[in-house]
Amino acid sequence: MARATLIGFSAVVMWALLALFTAGSGAVPPFLLSAVCFSVATLVGLFMRVVAPPQGPAHPVPPVVWLIGIAGLFGYHFFYFTALRNAPAVEASLIAYLWPLLIVLGSALMPGERLGWHHIAGALFGLAGTALIITKGGGFSFESRYAAGYAAAGACAFFWSGYSLLSRRFDAVPTSIVTWFCAATAVLSALCHLGLEETVWPASTGEWLNVLGLGLLPVGGAFYAWDYGVKRGNIQVLGVASYAAPLLSTLILIAAGSAEPTASIIAACLLITFGAALAAKNMILRPRQPEADAA
Repeated sequence: MARATLIGFSAVVMWALLALFTAGSGAVPPFLLSAVCFSVATLVGLFMRVVAPPQGPAHPVPPVVWLIGIAGLFGYHFFYFTALRNAPAVEASLIAYLWPLLIVLGSALMPGERLGWHHIAGALFGLAGTALIITKGGGFSFESRYAAGYAAAGACAFFWSGYSLLSRRFDAVPTSIVTWFCAATAVLSALCHLGLEETVWPASTGEWLNVLGLGLLPVGGAFYAWDYGVKRGNIQVLGVASYAAPLLSTLILIAAGSAEPTASIIAACLLITFGAALAAKNMILRPRQPEADAA
């Protein structure tokens, strides 16, 4: 379980690169960017199938798994882009980033899972740290005129947390199925682009490389790692650890010279680190198994 949890956390690390690569992708509209990135993500999955083909006979995938996977990947991005178009980015991002907390709380409904006080407390510390990062230590307010945008941001949180939790219910379905979820999301994103956006392609080699980076990592490999982690790892710890994504993203931007270190970032680092350690305390403090007596 620890190994699977670490693999799942690698998705959080890859998501931390999202802001850096997106900023370098130029003026490409969001649905077109999503279509291109998920096309690259599909190629990643196809490559993985060639390098490490699935073992054993193929089993039919229940239709509900297709619904969960496509709704999870495409639904989250559709509502996220809709939220940013209809509400201020700070408030929309805070609402959308309720999904780790929802994963932690919803895990109590999963077979064989038990929700402890430290999971909830750790998630709340993580949420507080994320709020500090997104608001930059300032305030935020909610206005009724942005209700549609807030609702779309809430749908983001429910779609991704629901996808993550329900994926665990179908842990027998191999992670390679994510390839086709990415392909469907690419097609649906392209259709949304054609109906809602003006086409603007990357203007330079550097912008194309950033788009490729998005498709390979935060909008590509991350979804495969996340699927493996939520199916076989500690989902409560992964939920809390997901709050590290905005923190790591900010630290990467600071290292790249695109942001400045502040007291609120240091405080957020402490809150998120403490929250993650608290949620994972059972894994960290688990006593070692005694070695078997020699025969």
